[in-house]
Amino acid sequence: MFTGRSTARGLPPTSLSAAAGVCALALLTACGGGDAPEATPGAGTSAPAPASSAQPTTDFNDADVAFVRMMIPLDEQAVEMARLAAARASDPGLAELAAEAARVRSSEIAAMTGWLAAWGKAAASGEGLGQDVPGLATGAEMAGLRRAEGAEFDRRFAELMIGQHRGTAEMAAAERAEGLNPAARRLAETVGTSRQAESERLEKILGGG
Repeated sequence: MFTGRSTARGLPPTSLSAAAGVCALALLTACGGGDAPEATPGAGTSAPAPASSAQPTTDFNDADVAFVRMMIPLDEQAVEMARLAAARASDPGLAELAAEAARVRSSEIAAMTGWLAAWGKAAASGEGLGQDVPGLATGAEMAGLRRAEGAEFDRRFAELMIGQHRGTAEMAAAERAEGLNPAARRLAETVGTSRQAESERLEKILGGG
């Protein structure tokens, strides 16, 4: 289903139109909208969901679980990178993009963690997981980012984030093709657009634009 870690080059051009608002809108829907997975029985809800909405919102398959389990560590790493950018970035545009990315990724993590709980699935664990997540930076790459400062930090950050975006695109394509859960599929559509918009902004930073 996945082909391994992606490189950070060769991104296809795409429109930036409405990209800034797409992810936030879709996340609100995925987290609380009609297609989001319902809370598990006994999880603090005072009344059960209507039977008519329970079936489509809780249906999921192995592709949904795999997508969510791999997206969470990728998003967690992006949040860590964004926190580093707040202190290390020399380009104001990169620092602004990092802050936006951290907000979006944190919302995604909260939503996806809730989905796994609703599906009765544990989050993936173990050091070996990173080898199977396309776009996830290696330990050595993250160590290099932590040591870098100024323009060198900006370059490393942009390259690693673009690599994450390519990995996300690969996972999202598999989810759109094989996934069943409406909220997870919607997120897959959303991240394809929003991450490409981020990549184009990062490419401009790398190019001095």
